[in-house]
Amino acid sequence: MKTETKKDDRVSNNKDRESCQSTINPTSEWKGRTIEIDDAGTGDLVGNAFIGFRDTSTGKIIYQSVPVDLYKEDEDKKKHILEPKKHILKVVIKALRILNHNESDRILLCRGNCFDLVREYFDENEIYYEAAVVEGVLQEAVEGRFIQHLRKLGVSSKKLTTEAGFQRYFVLFNWVCQDFPNRERYVKTGFPSWPKKWRRIALERYQKSENGQTQRRELIKRRANEIYNIMLEEPISARNTKSR
Repeated sequence: MKTETKKDDRVSNNKDRESCQSTINPTSEWKGRTIEIDDAGTGDLVGNAFIGFRDTSTGKIIYQSVPVDLYKEDEDKKKHILEPKKHILKVVIKALRILNHNESDRILLCRGNCFDLVREYFDENEIYYEAAVVEGVLQEAVEGRFIQHLRKLGVSSKKLTTEAGFQRYFVLFNWVCQDFPNRERYVKTGFPSWPKKWRRIALERYQKSENGQTQRRELIKRRANEIYNIMLEEPISARNTKSR
């Protein structure tokens, strides 16, 4: 099926399209350039998220990061939901400029809800895009970039793979449990399930672990030394004590 390239038709097609196509085997033909957009890490417990862009005509791939701090829980319950999406919109606009996007291009955009504001922006500015299940080259590349980031944070498990889902969630969760005080800062604490359930479980597992017990003993010992040093510096005067 040949895709119409008229601007008015493009906008209506965006709103009426109900199904997604795979980037491996697109269902529609396109004479111009195609730009694929996909994400990685937006639903993972730990670390930054990444947005990947691929120019299929040249094979060029670029990445933009979404800092984990944007996913942190705060008093404004909606902030940690909106801020990542706002940032993603900014990096999408930036990346399309880098790729010299023009009206003759087709954008295959991942259907994830992290791109909600991007879709609104595309519709408002009459930028043509098609909803897609991003598979193949770009998916593997952007997931690989996310895994590299996790490795740099210190996640060494051999079970960590580029396949998102249940297993990867618990690889990252277990990693946090092993050193909870130092690793919670890498957690997307704005995820609703973290404060409601998983934070408590992670803390309990850490406290029961050998590492947790060792650190508690070290903390007690350090505090005892601090108190002892204070007593040496400020000895209690015998004249200020009361005998019984």
